[in-house]
Amino acid sequence: MARVKGALMTRKRRNKVLKAAKGYWGAKSKHFKMAKQAVMKSGNYAFIGRKLKKRDFRKLWITRISAEAKVNGINYSQFMNGLKKAGVTLNRKMLSEIAISDKEGFAKLVEQAKAAL
Repeated sequence: MARVKGALMTRKRRNKVLKAAKGYWGAKSKHFKMAKQAVMKSGNYAFIGRKLKKRDFRKLWITRISAEAKVNGINYSQFMNGLKKAGVTLNRKMLSEIAISDKEGFAKLVEQAKAAL
């Protein structure tokens, strides 16, 4: 039986890592050992970043809603509580978009929330 050597698959694997490390500074884009470490580390950062992005956007939406709610004479927590009691099921992303683009519509939502409290 013929002996199988792993040169082809090894080369493919290494090229895949080096392609992912393209554009990295210095030896991290040229040497397999350093490229592999850099790609693994950057993959971890990307994974964490996808989680942080969700948190950051939620914080942004809450800040926008809070600022517009204060202009209309109610704080954020009371506003959200009032909306829940009024049966309004808009998510924070949509509420923040309404707060930015449609001030009158947001004011009506605030009135609904105040009435439900």
